[in-house]
Amino acid sequence: MTGPVTAAAPAVDQHDARAALHRLRAEVAKAVVGQDAVVSGLVIALLCRGHVLLEGVPGVAKTLLIRTLATALDLDSKRIQFTPDLMPGDVTGSLIYDPHTAAFTFREGPVFTNLLLADEINRTPPKTQSALLEVMEERQVSVEGERRPLPDPFIVAATQNPIEYEGTYPLPEAQLDRFLLKLTVPLPSRDEELGVLRAHHAGFDPRDLRAAGVRPVATGSDLAAAREAVRGVYVAEPLFGYIVDLCRATRSAPALELGASPRGATALLNTAKAWSWLAGRDHVTPDDVKAVARPTLRHRLRLRPEVELEGVGVDAVLDTVLATVPTPR
Repeated sequence: MTGPVTAAAPAVDQHDARAALHRLRAEVAKAVVGQDAVVSGLVIALLCRGHVLLEGVPGVAKTLLIRTLATALDLDSKRIQFTPDLMPGDVTGSLIYDPHTAAFTFREGPVFTNLLLADEINRTPPKTQSALLEVMEERQVSVEGERRPLPDPFIVAATQNPIEYEGTYPLPEAQLDRFLLKLTVPLPSRDEELGVLRAHHAGFDPRDLRAAGVRPVATGSDLAAAREAVRGVYVAEPLFGYIVDLCRATRSAPALELGASPRGATALLNTAKAWSWLAGRDHVTPDDVKAVARPTLRHRLRLRPEVELEGVGVDAVLDTVLATVPTPR
């Protein structure tokens, strides 16, 4: 891949686009074993123009997953290793003085790509974390009053380690709310881990995806057609009320001190539409909303300290909310 690309105008039938995106599962599985749910989440993020927070212990192939997905979609990807000494300009780019021309020129940072892996984002101070706020929300970089748009598609896939807290800077709620989804990257099952070992024993090299047989199976045109189709998915009036009631219920849940914002409700609507379309439907059902509620809302909620000390998780609270809010027929 020579550089970031911009999705072409829709020129592909939506059924062909859906088939192409479904082929991603088999293609990604050539290099990454047992992460179908995470792949689906990343595809939904691409369809909704959203960003993803990946949480998982080291060694579960988060970096390989992003690289493989980018290869299968024929997109450009870059990786930033977030560290305490990382500066905002290292992320977005900066003006560099050229002695030959006696002028400043802009050197693009790694955000100028299609799929950006922000590795261990919570290991860098808030000043550098905030450099991503404009990038994620406006999809542009502003330097000296000049706006530089990012390529389309563009998503940030940020990772954080769920078990290490020393030397970390928790992401503020304002930044967490800008992630469309928070996906948990699980450890593989025993059979899946055996498959990983056998693949490496047979010569699999995670640094050479082409040798592993990973090929582009979807294009920018496929993605553009899919996005257009998702926008046209029908949502019945009772489902708007259901989504709002779910989000409002989190704001009054006794176990939570912070509930889902209106942005969370909008995100839940969009992810439900994308999930429904990927499943082959042209309308959203209550089950579609429930299927994406946890990854869409979990990072937007904050437990009360006493509840967290009792070992209750956000997902458990969401399960209670989903069980108590009446489901429309």
